[in-house]
Order: sequence, then C-alpha cells, then structure tokens
Amino acid sequence: MTEKTRKPLKGQQGVARSFDHAYRGLIYVVRTQRNMRIHVVISVLVLVASLLVSVSRLELGILVLVILLVFVTEMFNTAMEFAVDLVTKEYHPLAKLAKDVSAGAVLVSSVGAVLVGYLILADNLGPLSLETLETIRRQPAHLTLVALGVVVLLVLLGKAITHSPSSFAGGMPSGHAAVAFAGWVAASFVSAEGLVSVIALLMALLVCQSRVESGTHTFYQVAMGALLGVLATVAAFQLL
Repeated sequence: MTEKTRKPLKGQQGVARSFDHAYRGLIYVVRTQRNMRIHVVISVLVLVASLLVSVSRLELGILVLVILLVFVTEMFNTAMEFAVDLVTKEYHPLAKLAKDVSAGAVLVSSVGAVLVGYLILADNLGPLSLETLETIRRQPAHLTLVALGVVVLLVLLGKAITHSPSSFAGGMPSGHAAVAFAGWVAASFVSAEGLVSVIALLMALLVCQSRVESGTHTFYQVAMGALLGVLATVAAFQLL
C-alpha cells in the first residue's frame, strides 16, 4: 500500500473530515429520531417568538444555549442507545438502566429549556402591539441573527426529510445557497445603500455558481435553497 492510498489512522483524518463526520451524525439524528425533529421545530418557534417580544441580546444568547443543550443531550441519548445495542441485543437490567438514564438527561434538559423559555418570554407575550413590532424593526442585528438561525434549521429539516446524503456535500436544499441569499436579503433590508445590496447579491450568485460547477449540487437544489433563504428572511423582516 502506497503512502497516498494508505487509510488515515484514527484521529489523523483532518479537521474538514472530522466536521463532515459530525455533520453526518447531526443529519442522521434529525432524520431518524422523531424527538429531535420536534426539538428543531420548537426551536424555530421559540426564535420567532423572541422576535415578537423583542428580547435582549443576553436573553437571546441564553435561549440559544438552552436550545443547543437540548440538541446535545438528545444526540448523546441516541449515541448511548446505539452503543448499548451494539454490545447486547438481549435484555439486561444495566442496559435498560443506561438507556433510561440517558433518556432522563434529555427530559431534564428539555424541562430546563421550557422553564428558561417561560421566564424569558412569558412576561412579554401578552402586550404585543404595533409599538413592539416597530421596536423589532429597529433591531436589524437581532433580526438578522434570528433569520439566519431559522434558515439553518429549515435547511437541516429539509435535508433530513428529503433523505439527502448525510454530508456537507450535496443534498436538498443547498444550505450554502440558502444562507447566501438570506444574507443578501438581510443586507438589502438593513442597508440604505443600493450598492451594498447589489454586492451581496453578486456574492450569493457566486456561491450558487460554485456549488453547481463543482458538482456538489444540482441547479434545482441550489434554486430551492436560494428560495428558502429569501422567503424565510423576507418573512422575518417584512411580516413580523
């Protein structure tokens, strides 16, 4: 076996390959685990609700952290189930206990996330008014951050639902196109200069062109990603 064809040793596969494996695991969990899909949908709703009540940056940061905590514990729970099933297919009290404890960790993190969400959002859910919406419009950085977060979560759901390859490369819709066009729409709303919007659009088109020319995505996948990014971001800026 030559030096070029030798398979990399464990732990020597490079950063890019490590990220690719991590992404495969994330897509697989969303695709196969119903609870994870529920977490993703609820996260989108919470982020949208944070826009409606105009939470502070600190509060938004706390919400993001508890959302990620729920995601991580759900993924560890799935990994624990796979590890136990790999060791034994027969019933064993310790195997059941391991699965029950990992499921309990998901329950604890979920309850904690609900409590944090309630403490942050509950006091502000009632007095929604035109003044509240105008306040949201005066916070473009907050709005852009939430819009991009929603776009990423929708792309993740889309790849899982369409059974796209569990990899950074390929899949439906194109995440790069979605984020690129979401950035263009956000820049168009935030900046009063038309030149900024034109430059952002050209950059988004270049991103899409690179994904198609490299063979990573088809034109249809890129177009759907761009459409998703545009619609989600326009909705965040214009409808809320």
